[in-house]
Amino acid sequence: MKTVVCPGSFDPITFGHLDIIERSTKLFDKVIVVIMRNRNKDVGSFTVEERVNFIKCCTTHLDNVVIDKYDGLLTEYARKVKADAVVKGLRAVSDFDDEFRQALANQRLNPELETIFLTTSAEYMFLSSSVVRQVCELGGDISAFVPPQIRDDIIKRLSKPGEQTNSLC
Repeated sequence: MKTVVCPGSFDPITFGHLDIIERSTKLFDKVIVVIMRNRNKDVGSFTVEERVNFIKCCTTHLDNVVIDKYDGLLTEYARKVKADAVVKGLRAVSDFDDEFRQALANQRLNPELETIFLTTSAEYMFLSSSVVRQVCELGGDISAFVPPQIRDDIIKRLSKPGEQTNSLC
C-alpha cells in the first residue's frame, strides 16, 4: 500500500487544497492530510481542531483520506506513519523555490522520503488561505474559494474574531 502525506496549515482549507488532495487520492492508496504547525506564521485564525473538522467535512466523499495533526518535523511524522512520499501543491514558480528547498532539507533528514509536486489546477493558482481570510475580513464573497459546508463558519469567525465555530457537518 502506497501512502502519501499532504501537509499544510489549512487555515482554512480552500478549493485549491482540495484539488491537490483529491488528485492525490487517485495516485496513492492512502492520503494522510496532516495539519502542521508553521512556526513562521502567526497563530492561526482557526484552532487545529476546527481545521481538522473542516477538512473532515470536506473530504467525506474520499474513502482513502485520513486527517491528522502534528507539531514537529515532517520527516519524523512521515517516518512514524510509514509514508512513501510527501505531496505538495505548487501554484506558481515562487512556490517552487520554497518547496524545493524544503524538499532538499527533508531528503537530507529522511533519505527514504520522496517529495512529489502537483501543480494546482489553473482556476486555483491565485488561491491561498490568506486570500480567503483577507477577502472575508473585508466583507467579500468567498463562495468561489471554499466549500459551502464550511463557508458560513469561516465568515462567522473572520467577521467576528474570538467566536468559536460550530461546524455545519
